[in-house]
Amino acid sequence: MLTQEPIGLLVAVVRRRIKQAVSTLVREHDLSPQQFWTLMAVATHEGASLRELAELQRMDPPTACRVVTTLTRRRLVHSGADPADRRRSRLVLTPSGRSLAGQLAPVAAAVRSAVEAGLTPSERAAVVAGLQKVIANLESSRAGSGKGSHPGGNGNR
Repeated sequence: MLTQEPIGLLVAVVRRRIKQAVSTLVREHDLSPQQFWTLMAVATHEGASLRELAELQRMDPPTACRVVTTLTRRRLVHSGADPADRRRSRLVLTPSGRSLAGQLAPVAAAVRSAVEAGLTPSERAAVVAGLQKVIANLESSRAGSGKGSHPGGNGNR
């Protein structure tokens, strides 16, 4: 084992493990992990615009649009006009979306709890601060902008 494992590798492992856990837990509802987390985000932030939801979920807008479109087709989310700005739509849960989100809220809480298990408040704060710094680094670097080498490649982990 490496004495100092690359941060990118550890982040990739954490992402994969969370994705596997969520996939297993929501399989019976025919949701992908991305659809699950987006449904939970709409439940928490009902009335958010697609752009706001993408920012909250740290997704690029086209991905957020695809995920919301799938949830809309499944009649779990409805995109309605914003009364204050007709050019903007607001996302809300449908009755079946609200019911499913209510059933799945304990799953989201359990996954979040498992991720943070054993961390003291100061360790949690340090992990969050460190990851936020890594994200900012990637967003401001050539690799984070999609130019040059891919940040997920083996050489950058």
